[in-house]
Amino acid sequence: MQLPILFRDARFVVLDKPAGLKVHPGPGGGRSVEDAFAGLSRRRDGPWLAHRLDADTAGCLVVALRRAALHAAQAAFAAGTVRKTYWAVVAGIPAAAAGTLTAPLRKVTAPHGWRMVSDAAGQAAITDWRLRGRGDGIAWLELAPRTGRTHQVRAHCAALGCPVLGDAIYGAGGGPLQLLARAITLPLEPPVCAVAPPPDHMRAALAACGWLNPAGTTAGTPASPAASAAAARAAPLP
Repeated sequence: MQLPILFRDARFVVLDKPAGLKVHPGPGGGRSVEDAFAGLSRRRDGPWLAHRLDADTAGCLVVALRRAALHAAQAAFAAGTVRKTYWAVVAGIPAAAAGTLTAPLRKVTAPHGWRMVSDAAGQAAITDWRLRGRGDGIAWLELAPRTGRTHQVRAHCAALGCPVLGDAIYGAGGGPLQLLARAITLPLEPPVCAVAPPPDHMRAALAACGWLNPAGTTAGTPASPAASAAAARAAPLP
């Protein structure tokens, strides 16, 4: 398996994970991002996932190629210094242009599955958000989680009254999940930065909310991640 590379150096690869692909097989097995690991490094140990994304979420996924890099990334995630940006197309339009969601989240398991619920006894969860555009009953949100709780962005969008389109757990479902891990920055030396383009299944909804994609390029994407991706594809395996 080969996955698009957004960033690569001797320490890390940032993959553009497609929606619908699990990051690891889990108890149920099946295809996962880990199937691509053999093509990322010739080293006997690793690579390792530096963090997780939901199977139905597309976008930036950091993979460590060296054990020291993995430990550095884990420390940055634990310290809350990693900057993550998500794009979501949601049902409904928020009343405000921006805000911060602070509902604590707790995992609840039921016979039909599990979900995260807002509960004062849950773990602290903080997500900054802003409205980037709107369409006919839908909105394009940019979200920056300060914490890394399971399903945090999805649960907080639902708490805002605007569940992510296609979310069968926190919304009405009815299609692919309209959620993108848009960008990530690990404040290491040197830093690790990547930006993921919107996947095909999100482009129509984003365009309906005002997103522009002139000349086949993603509006607002800095040139440096694209250059990094091109260099990564040409670089030898670490």
